Amino acid sequence: MNARFARRPHRGRRLAVAAAAAALLPLPVLTACGSGAATTAAAAPGGSASPAPSENVVAGLRKIDALAALLPEDVRRAGTVRVGSSVGYPPSGYYADGSKTPVGQDIDFTDAAAKLLGLKVDREVASFETILPALGSGKYDLGTGNFGVTTERLKTIDFVTYIDDGQGFGVSRGNTTLNKVTDLTQLCGLTIGTGAGTTFESTLNANKGLCAKSGRKPYQVKVFAETGAILTSLQQGRIDVVMSTINGLRYQAAQPAAGVRFLGEFHRLDVGFAFRKGSQLTTAFQAAVNELIKDGTYARILAKWGTTESAVSESQINPPEKQ
Repeated sequence: MNARFARRPHRGRRLAVAAAAAALLPLPVLTACGSGAATTAAAAPGGSASPAPSENVVAGLRKIDALAALLPEDVRRAGTVRVGSSVGYPPSGYYADGSKTPVGQDIDFTDAAAKLLGLKVDREVASFETILPALGSGKYDLGTGNFGVTTERLKTIDFVTYIDDGQGFGVSRGNTTLNKVTDLTQLCGLTIGTGAGTTFESTLNANKGLCAKSGRKPYQVKVFAETGAILTSLQQGRIDVVMSTINGLRYQAAQPAAGVRFLGEFHRLDVGFAFRKGSQLTTAFQAAVNELIKDGTYARILAKWGTTESAVSESQINPPEKQ
């Protein structure tokens, strides 16, 4: 299909940031401290963090005509791609230093791919759970929010992958009773906090019966609409465990003031740009990501945000969910 949906004007305001598929805000604290290039200060309740890595790895990129030629004619002529972004958690996407301009890994990858394709990014910040449905309605051309590729999502969404992230667990630093989680029965009897509409929520709900089968007390799942509330609840002891992204939890564990201990990886997932099913943009964006890998920009973006362990060797369109 070459016809594009009519563009809708933005309302000039940012939507409330809700839980991301995989994402966390730093705990609200009074002091700031950092660790490494990707580390920023812990955030206040408003969701800002300070400072962000200053390197601009996208500025020097230029349009590549051969890549732009892969775009549908109407998109190439319009010169704009409408992006719905879930923003609110480092290192994926967040507001630094009280700025109203989002920064983060997802932001850099989107902007870099768009530059190679000769496209201007028309970005609207949206809550995580609204973005995928909005792709289907034509509100956005592309969605970002650390969206993991799952069998269920592939039924209605096309993905162009750019990192390998996934699911992990975290506890408060003072909790010494739980270590690496390799089986969900290790969580029996505990209360787990996670974000609404995420793969974490789906995984936990789908396996609630495991504890009963093993004759143990079931775990409880608390779902939060705002990411900051998850870690606040952990800090206050209202939940025992957080389930979120590997990169997000690793980032939190690097913040001494955040008080989070990362329990390690549970399940890896490909993460990608999300498009409505049948979108003709996927081939062009896949080629753009592969060019970023080839020219070294990809590695610089990962190094900037401290996520080198999530590197992929090539971008794929709609890979099967990792088992």
